[in-house]
Amino acid sequence: MFTGPLRSLIDELGRLPGIGPKSAQRIAFHILKVPAEDAQRLSDAIVAVKERTTLCDQCFNVAEGGALCGVCSDGRREDTVLCVVEDPRDIVAMERTRQFRGRYHVLGGALNPLEGIGPEQLKVRELLARIDAGKISEVIVCTNPNLEGEATAMYVARLLTPLGVQVSRLASGLPVGGDLEYADELTLGRALEGRRTIEV
Repeated sequence: MFTGPLRSLIDELGRLPGIGPKSAQRIAFHILKVPAEDAQRLSDAIVAVKERTTLCDQCFNVAEGGALCGVCSDGRREDTVLCVVEDPRDIVAMERTRQFRGRYHVLGGALNPLEGIGPEQLKVRELLARIDAGKISEVIVCTNPNLEGEATAMYVARLLTPLGVQVSRLASGLPVGGDLEYADELTLGRALEGRRTIEV
């Protein structure tokens, strides 16, 4: 229906994750309506992020302008505990808790044979190299609690346990403020397995 630059913009926006055809159209028409300087700022921001943002040489988090990300270059972080996540966005979630003061390792995804993602496509070799360096005593596997994340967590645990490193997994279960009647069987089962003694 649309042609030329507008059609190209809608097509490109539609290729973004989570953006369907209607959202792509809505965003394209919004860009068409805004002043040229607003559209230019968006364009400049996209170009800048591609030119100046890289992956950290050590943990594969997002890094700006240097070889190391902000976490890896922070000398106040604990070097003996490593949190393994699937994606740099997971680091943002973990940092919001203000509970974790160790280091991170980004795998770059999760095992998914149907999509052709095996251990070779993930940063597993690099993880093993960091463990071999000898500083790390505990690895917390923080992959997503889905089929792919669970398979990845088991794979990582099988690789690391023989190396004498303590491997743990984030607890999962009922959310704070949730009702038992709305919880599915898997969530309730996990909550039951992960139960702990009430300290009085």
